[in-house]
Amino acid sequence: MTRVTTVVIVDDETLVRYGFELILGAAPDIDVVATTGDVDAVRTIRDHAPDVVLLDVRMPRVNGLEVLRELRAFPEPPAVAMLTTFDTDEYVGQAMELGAAGFLLKDTDPEGLAEYVRVLARGGVVLAPGVDRTKLFAARPSAPAPAVSDREHAVLRLVADGVSNPDIGRRLGVSTGTVKEDIRSLLAAFGVPTRVQLALRAAEAGLLDG
Repeated sequence: MTRVTTVVIVDDETLVRYGFELILGAAPDIDVVATTGDVDAVRTIRDHAPDVVLLDVRMPRVNGLEVLRELRAFPEPPAVAMLTTFDTDEYVGQAMELGAAGFLLKDTDPEGLAEYVRVLARGGVVLAPGVDRTKLFAARPSAPAPAVSDREHAVLRLVADGVSNPDIGRRLGVSTGTVKEDIRSLLAAFGVPTRVQLALRAAEAGLLDG
């Protein structure tokens, strides 16, 4: 049986919420369990405990970053992708530092939206084409990306896609232990504590392009 990914959409514009719900509702493995505006966002997400939240970064009464900060304090926080209409949004870096797993433009290609949600649910990161990647870590100075081997490069791309360690090993023809060691080495080399931040730093360095 295919696992269903549950989603909550948070945006102050009713039309945006309706559009995203309509697009995602067409996917058999995705269930939009709620949509809401800014004031009720945290309560709605707590009540429904979704796998994924699509969260508007700019809302008039409750800033999306404030909502994100509260979500990251949940015992089991959902994967969160921020929504914006601006490809150079000044909040990109702050959102990533607060634990967002991606940034999507509100005019994201409908055909790609469901797959973005699946990647988020698997623990990967999503950066829609057009998002200014130079702002990903604007909240702090960014060190140059370390040199990586061909296998480490492949591991980075699979980590960003939310692929599990055993599946990475199967795809690359190496043991799960080797994958774990590669990831530990990459975390240390990039100076980040989590797989999500590792993938984001790799994206910033252009290692996920192409």
